[in-house]
Amino acid sequence: MNLYHFSGDPDIRRFDPRAGSSVRPQGHEWLNDPLVWAIDEWHSPMYLFPRECPRILVWPLPGTTTADRDWWMGELPVRMVAYLEGAWEERWRSGVLHRYTLPGDAFECLHDAGMWVCRGPVSPSSVQRITDLPRALRESNVEVRIVPSLLPLRGAWDTTLHASGIRLRNAIGWDE
Repeated sequence: MNLYHFSGDPDIRRFDPRAGSSVRPQGHEWLNDPLVWAIDEWHSPMYLFPRECPRILVWPLPGTTTADRDWWMGELPVRMVAYLEGAWEERWRSGVLHRYTLPGDAFECLHDAGMWVCRGPVSPSSVQRITDLPRALRESNVEVRIVPSLLPLRGAWDTTLHASGIRLRNAIGWDE
């Protein structure tokens, strides 16, 4: 199994574990220890955005109701919907990323939205330059919706969908 790490840096030869600084629930504080983070292929479209870009992604789960799916995702047969603040649209459209392929056998699964971690250094087996992020998302069957603000979407976590928020500290007014 391949895992991926996305970066703006085109020349990473080795990923060294780095300590995190997020607030973690009791029993999960170890996730701030020095780790290398990776994402599985299915969930990798969550990272087809500039690193600091705030976004919310939703996708259906086995128990998702038709009402939630229709409201949040519409009728298109997409895998995910990504909500992006309009203030970040141009940076996303012009962004360039590098997708590093990492050896899956070095990582342990967190059983949380495709995230994996490794406690030691990891060397990538390959790197792919991605210059058209909108196209990469379309090819991954992800619909991007540009919205003025992510604030009205706070209710995504109260639905029967899976909701992932990334870099929300950078969303306009999120921490107020």
